[in-house]
Amino acid sequence: MVKQTIQIFARVKPTEKPPAVYSVDNEEQSGGRLEFVVPRDLADGFINNKRESYRFRFQKVFDQAAKQEEIFETIAKPVADNVLAGYNGTIFAYGQTGSGKTFTITGGAERYSDRGIIPRTLSYLYQHFSQDSSTVHTTHISYLEIYNEVGYDLLDPRHEASKLEDLPKVTIMEDPDQNIHLKNLSLQPSANEEEALNLLFLGDTNRMIAETPMNQASTRSHCIFTVHLCSREPGSATLRRSKLHLVDLAGSERVGKTGVGGQILTEAKYINLSLHYLEQVITALSEKNRSHIPYRNSMMTSVLRDSLGGNCMTTMIATVSVDKRNIDESISTCRFAQRVAVIKNEALLNEELDPALMIARLKKEIQLLKEELAMVTGEQRNDELTPEEIQGLEEQVKVFLDDPDPDRTLDLGPDMRKIHLCFSLLKVKVREKPCVQKETDNTSHLASSDTQDRQAHRELLKLKDMLTQRDNEISILVSMLKKEKKKVQEANAQLANFSNGDMTSHSSSTSTLGEKRLKDETSENFPLAQHLINRQRGPELSIGRQEAFEVFRRDHEDRLTIEDNKAILKQRFAEAKALGEQVNQARNRVNELKKQLEVRRMQMAAQGVTGGQQNSESDPVEERLRNQIEEEKKSYKSTFGHLKGLKTEIEHLQHLLHKSKIKLQKDFQDWWTQEATKLQKDPRPERVEVKQSQDSTTRHSSSPDHAISTQERKLRDLPTPSARDLRALSSTALSSSSIPLTGDQQTDADIMAFIKARQSLLTRTGF
Repeated sequence: MVKQTIQIFARVKPTEKPPAVYSVDNEEQSGGRLEFVVPRDLADGFINNKRESYRFRFQKVFDQAAKQEEIFETIAKPVADNVLAGYNGTIFAYGQTGSGKTFTITGGAERYSDRGIIPRTLSYLYQHFSQDSSTVHTTHISYLEIYNEVGYDLLDPRHEASKLEDLPKVTIMEDPDQNIHLKNLSLQPSANEEEALNLLFLGDTNRMIAETPMNQASTRSHCIFTVHLCSREPGSATLRRSKLHLVDLAGSERVGKTGVGGQILTEAKYINLSLHYLEQVITALSEKNRSHIPYRNSMMTSVLRDSLGGNCMTTMIATVSVDKRNIDESISTCRFAQRVAVIKNEALLNEELDPALMIARLKKEIQLLKEELAMVTGEQRNDELTPEEIQGLEEQVKVFLDDPDPDRTLDLGPDMRKIHLCFSLLKVKVREKPCVQKETDNTSHLASSDTQDRQAHRELLKLKDMLTQRDNEISILVSMLKKEKKKVQEANAQLANFSNGDMTSHSSSTSTLGEKRLKDETSENFPLAQHLINRQRGPELSIGRQEAFEVFRRDHEDRLTIEDNKAILKQRFAEAKALGEQVNQARNRVNELKKQLEVRRMQMAAQGVTGGQQNSESDPVEERLRNQIEEEKKSYKSTFGHLKGLKTEIEHLQHLLHKSKIKLQKDFQDWWTQEATKLQKDPRPERVEVKQSQDSTTRHSSSPDHAISTQERKLRDLPTPSARDLRALSSTALSSSSIPLTGDQQTDADIMAFIKARQSLLTRTGF
């Protein structure tokens, strides 16, 4: 049993705004010190006795420049070592909303170096498993979300396809020993680091996140990521079961300061209520002679009962924000941490005997004791053996004779009937063996020749089948090639005929003045005409929307991050390729050195045979080859380990790029929909524009379809405008009378939505 208080650490979130007056001191022997200085406000009156200085002690205080690697090495690594030794561990982050709890526990989604405690701990655990070959480890992972005091399984595969209300709710069940069991919470097996990280990413995708005035991506629920570890030495009946809770609490927030409403207000109420119950439990545990601890008030405190005053080694990270507007909440967080530091936990080594092995061992011991008792008392049975018993003894004798182990015994017990029967069976086996040996010698020659003939026949049939298969494949490919060539020729002929027909009809039906005016309008409304063409072709992304997406992506806040991650990913791919080549070269060098060593040994053996004596001294050439092999093996192992680490980093970067692309597409779709909605709210200009466009269309052609087809034919001959021309075109105000509409209400609404969205986008980007 290990008795210790909950370890507390503090981390200061980096800020760009003017911070409050604070200081960090980690030079003291008793730990770190965090001090806030709050000047007195003269507006409170002449007598103002408010404190100006607030000092708090922690194991260590991490300032704004602290890196994620330092956080893991100082806080999470000792807890992970205790979990590997068989103790339960918990790490939880506490603080106001937007203070960096999720970044500390889970990590950032932009750079590989921003990985949090959970992915780094998983990498550390599986690296230890690969290096420790003396113990068999089994891991399972669960991911619990507590949203509005209701538990949900984040690893449920139905999470994406169902509504939150339709998912099965995780409920708490308690056994007579007051152990907590969670119903409907799945335990997912994880054999390697890649599977564990995939489960983590799946759970993070299903979490409840919303934008608040205090945080753009605020987690609206408490999440508990648990690693269940079971370890056992081969051949041992002792099991070690431990679990590691990594908890990301939702942030407390003052509704009066944030001014939120609706669903976010409801979420804030539940968050503050559950944190209030957590503080009640902490207060009750810190008080002496307190008989009742209110664990059952909240689901979160019920789940974390062992972590708070139970069988667990717990560590708390207090995340604080040093902005002047958040100084009161930061002081409150530090006060909560000081109360937590008083709580003592009693961690036990979770060892138990494997029930299945214990049952088998006890049954065997009972049987041996019965046999010894029968031998001592001399009780013998005179009845005949049953056919089932005789058959079982024959099988035992057969297994005994077929087993090459010389220490194998034939367990018959004190029954003399079974002993006599086994001796008679052994006698029969010994007498039958010479006859069987003679028959085997006679038939072995015939069997070998027949086997060779059958094998040759099978090889011949296999080669014929392969030849027939290759002929069929070649004929199929040739026929496909001919069909494709014929289709290409027909398409080219139709395209040539269609172009000649359009040019003839166009020259005969359009006047010179109409052509000039239509050409001017086409050049002015190039993106609009391209949009109409694409609407007729199908539901593809129009040129105007593509252009808008390119401008939106260029000015998006995550553009630099995506480009940096792409560059880093490309660099890591190159490094992995180079390391792979080094691994292959090292493997080839080891094989070559082994061949040289074998040749050298054969040469030395031949010299010993011809010389008639053996040289007892060691061969320097052989020693040199052995040393080179060992060095190459070390180089191979180190390079392969680096390559394995690069693989993990590459997978993480690919996941970050995928999430960034999805976020970029979603942001653009939301912006595009918002612009279209704004346009549809003012329908009167559309009617005027439609009327004017119908008048202009009547002057140019007899129908809107004819105008659109004429624009299409002219756009085929127009060169693609450059970015400079498009900017010049966008700077010209597009009046409603210069936009040729079609007369269809839905089509005209889409055209005007595009024009307004384009002008809004170019105005916002400075064009």
